[in-house]
Amino acid sequence: MYIVGFLAMLAPLVVLHELGHYLVGRWFGVGADAFSVGFGKEIAGYTDRRGTRWKLSMLPFGGYVQFRGDMNPASVPDPDAPAGADHFQSAALWKRALIVAAGPIINFLVAIAILASFNVIYGKAMTPPVVEVVVEDGAAASAGLQLGDRVIAIDGRPVEDFAEIGGMVAPYPDERMDFRVLRGDETMTLPVTVARLEEVDRFGNTFQVGRIGIGSGAPTYRPVGVVEATGLAFVQTGQIVDMMVTGIWQIISGRRSVEELGGPITIAKFSGEQLSLGFSQFVWFAALISINLAFINLLPIPALDGGHLAFYAVEAIRRRPASPRSQELAFRAGIAVVLAMMVFVTLIDIAKLPIFGS
Repeated sequence: MYIVGFLAMLAPLVVLHELGHYLVGRWFGVGADAFSVGFGKEIAGYTDRRGTRWKLSMLPFGGYVQFRGDMNPASVPDPDAPAGADHFQSAALWKRALIVAAGPIINFLVAIAILASFNVIYGKAMTPPVVEVVVEDGAAASAGLQLGDRVIAIDGRPVEDFAEIGGMVAPYPDERMDFRVLRGDETMTLPVTVARLEEVDRFGNTFQVGRIGIGSGAPTYRPVGVVEATGLAFVQTGQIVDMMVTGIWQIISGRRSVEELGGPITIAKFSGEQLSLGFSQFVWFAALISINLAFINLLPIPALDGGHLAFYAVEAIRRRPASPRSQELAFRAGIAVVLAMMVFVTLIDIAKLPIFGS
């Protein structure tokens, strides 16, 4: 299940990401030498009439489009390549930026389409942010929250539905958050120190999450149309990105353990587990991974899409591109960083396997 889930999850998302680059490139008249699913040695492939080599490669951890005139798949300009109208580096700056941004944008759009579909199918959950359950000796009870309190805002962020409270609190275990509540006709602010709980799912995966010990009544579901469902999907995608940024910053600042990072093995494990739960759970997880791919690719690291966009921003300011040599050195360093990160998270994945007693 892990292998099937991993391939069924990652391969379509990678193909769609790279197709975003390729199709926008073709739209602007840029040729491509290769379109690869995976890295390393070619397993199978063919060359189309435009001269593009479509291939399946040995390492199924990503993919790439190598545009014409580039030295390598990282789009480092080849100083020895003869000038050509269909070369990537010959395209206008704004066209190159759109070609590079197309991959992450496609991943975001895939996730938004999935989430919007779920919103249309299941409707929008409606639960007033009113406290109807208070866990004895929980963080909320200790802070003074009472039955019937209506949560208006948390740390200045307005709350409109009870379900939003869990998402706001979960990323901040052991941290203080200011709850603004309406009690009768009185509005007050209560400081709540979020409790850290270790939750275990049905597969034995453990998660460190923040909880304050309150509950609500049963939600009601209101049907939504396509337009509203899409708007909700944009909001949900933004919330997921916000949680990713928060989690990474907490790891960098030492508030979360690096053991919470996951690499290819963790993705394969979770993909197989979600696949075993059914199609809808698997597709929802695909939306999460698609957002993750888009977010990671937009990081300003040379060799990633965000690194290219950062170079283009500098080029727009300076009115001239960086030299091919400096770009090559930066992208080599970026590839080294990316490979080091992959090795690091893979080692964490291996260390978490049951055979090591973790």
